[in-house]
Amino acid sequence: MRYALLTGVSVLAVVLAVACERQARRSSPSGPEVAKGAEAANAPGGEEEPLLLEDEEPPLLLDDGDEAAPPKGPVADNSRCFVCHLNYQKEELALDHARADIGCADCHGESDAHIADESWASGGKGTAPDIMYPREKINPACLKCHPRDEINKDLHEAFFAGKTSQKVCTDCHGDHRLPERMTTWK
Repeated sequence: MRYALLTGVSVLAVVLAVACERQARRSSPSGPEVAKGAEAANAPGGEEEPLLLEDEEPPLLLDDGDEAAPPKGPVADNSRCFVCHLNYQKEELALDHARADIGCADCHGESDAHIADESWASGGKGTAPDIMYPREKINPACLKCHPRDEINKDLHEAFFAGKTSQKVCTDCHGDHRLPERMTTWK
């Protein structure tokens, strides 16, 4: 019993020491002193710093440092989708909608079964997202939120005149199709 108590106290002391050290590292100034310390830590025989993401925002919008104004309101959290569909973190249509707090689930449904199904990794067909848009349903789906009277008529003259019957919104707005498809949804 005595040894169990001593072991417990020792473990607690180590945990507190590590937590205090991490807190001290987070609150220490950045700059050349930190860079030198990082070089020393990564030198042969040195201890490598752990990757800590606790104080950072999740990587939801990777804009490559473009000079676009930061969003004025909430940003959609598409992290559940980005686990597999990383290409959409930089895709124009997904970024524009996310900045307007419109996430993947707003158009494709929560798609819990799709997210949980990893059968495609072993050659299976997987489970389709809740809502998919065959080519003929893309324009009607977009027009639900982007009514004709709010679309720039000069830029979309051919579209409104019916001269682009073969074109859909995503032909010009974003690259919102997977470059390599594992399966075809119905």
